[in-house]
This record gives sequence, structure tokens and C-alpha cells, in this order.
Amino acid sequence: MSGARVLVVEHEDGTGPAQVGERLAGQGLVIDLCRPWAGDVLPRTLDGHDALLVLGGSMGPHDEEQAPWLSTVRELLRQAVDRDLPTLGICLGMELLTVACGGEVRHAARPEVGLCELMPLQEAAGDRLFGPLADPGMWLRAVQWHWEETSTLPEGAVPLLTSERCAHQAYRIGTAVWCVQFHPEVLADDIRTWGTSDVGALHALGLDPAGVVAEVAREETRLRALWGAFAEQWGGIVAERHAADVRV
Repeated sequence: MSGARVLVVEHEDGTGPAQVGERLAGQGLVIDLCRPWAGDVLPRTLDGHDALLVLGGSMGPHDEEQAPWLSTVRELLRQAVDRDLPTLGICLGMELLTVACGGEVRHAARPEVGLCELMPLQEAAGDRLFGPLADPGMWLRAVQWHWEETSTLPEGAVPLLTSERCAHQAYRIGTAVWCVQFHPEVLADDIRTWGTSDVGALHALGLDPAGVVAEVAREETRLRALWGAFAEQWGGIVAERHAADVRV
């Protein structure tokens, strides 16, 4: 057992770490799940944690009226960048990292919901997290559910994945801070309630909530294998960093 502790920030009910959390726990990592939406108090520093995982949510990265803890999350992300601490931001987590580090987020001209094709960029081939999973020129499929997107990357960010509708699907800062616009953590059961709460918005995009869920369900075996391996790759990086820190 690695003993590495991962601070996981959940922004609202129904948006937990799902299969990413399951894979990390299966590797022996300790999941410290913080739910500020339910009254949990976020730590002010990352002391005592070996990694940070920031999940998605329906709010935007500046929506403090809806989620007053977002400024604290942005500060934790800046600390993670300063320490080059293993970090993974998912969807809203990516948007929060972007604005925390001086980039810009905008409302997406063409929101992505449901399965989407992702294209690894050349930089992904040599990346510790994406390199073992993706070859340049090979499309990947993942679940999307976002109405906002990164329009300007933070200074020094390395772009890793793109898509037809969204230029910045994944990037890295430093050697150990990653973020993704898509949802590697979810499968069909995880998004059933999302479709229920976003019926109007989905219909505006010409989408049927049940159809979106059904499409994801048909790809579930491949999604579980691909993004489960992705989660374990990140977990291995966390465990390796923890072991190195212990030796020091």
C-alpha cells in the first residue's frame, strides 16, 4: 500500500470521483473526499496530501455566489502548480486551473455533451500520463458534458489533446499538473441524473437525455478500459512521488 493521500474536491451531489476514485483506491491510495457543497471545510493548504483531484460541476469557475468555496479551490490549484504536486482537474477542475493560473475561460460556442472524439497532439506522445495511452493520429472517445471551455491557456501550459469543437481538451503545467475538459471518471449510470437536471439545455442542443446515456452505455466496456487505465497511470505517478518524498 502506497499510503499516498489524495485530496478530492467534489462540487455537487452526483459528481463524485466514480471509476477514477475506485481505481485509485484499488491501488492503495487514500481518498480524502471533501464535499464543500455538503458543508465540508476545504483545507487552506495541501500540507499532508500527496495529490489533488478537482472534479466537475454545473457551475462556472467564477460562480462564487453559487459555490463560495471556488476561490479556495483556485488557491489550492495555484499551490499545486507551485509545488509541482500531482494534480488532475476534470471539466470544472480544468476551468478552475485555467483561471487560477492566468488563462481564460469562455462560454463554448458549440457545447459538447455525450461521447466525443479526442485527438492526441504531438506533445502527448512524450507525456507521462497520456503517452502510454495515446498515439498521435489515433482518436480517443470520452464522455463530455460542458458549456464552458478554456479559450486561452495559462502561460507555460503544454496542450495535449484537442477535439473538433474544443481546442483545449487537456494540458499539463510543469511535470505533474494535468487537467482535462472531458470526464474520464463517468460511465452511463453516473450521468443518468445529469440528463434529468439538464433536460432543457440538452433539448436546445438537439439531444435527448436518454439517448445520450444509451450511447455511453454502448461504449461502456471501452470507456472503462481506456479511462480506468488512465486513472491507474495517474495513481502510479502519485504513488511514485509519495515514495520519493518518503525516501527523502
